[in-house]
Amino acid sequence: MEYVYAAMMLHSFGKEITEDSIKAVVSATGVQPDESQVKAVVSALKGVDIDKVISEAQAAQIAKAPAPQQHQEQKKEEPKKEEPKAEEAAAGLSSLFG
Repeated sequence: MEYVYAAMMLHSFGKEITEDSIKAVVSATGVQPDESQVKAVVSALKGVDIDKVISEAQAAQIAKAPAPQQHQEQKKEEPKKEEPKAEEAAAGLSSLFG
């Protein structure tokens, strides 16, 4: 994966992705580059339009993302509760005291 990261860094800086350039990036981290990994990445990226692949991947991620919810939600109107009439309230109180 480190070699792919190296290739992406080179691409983002507008540098050519070659075996030597990937080796230089990996070596700059203090790690001895693996020749077979370097060759595999360069070979896999030969003829690939990296910008197109990135934009397609971004479009796929956007398509998978859930739709954003609207900030202004419609307020649900609650039915108005009717106030008990004075007679009903008195009847209720009288039942408490017998």
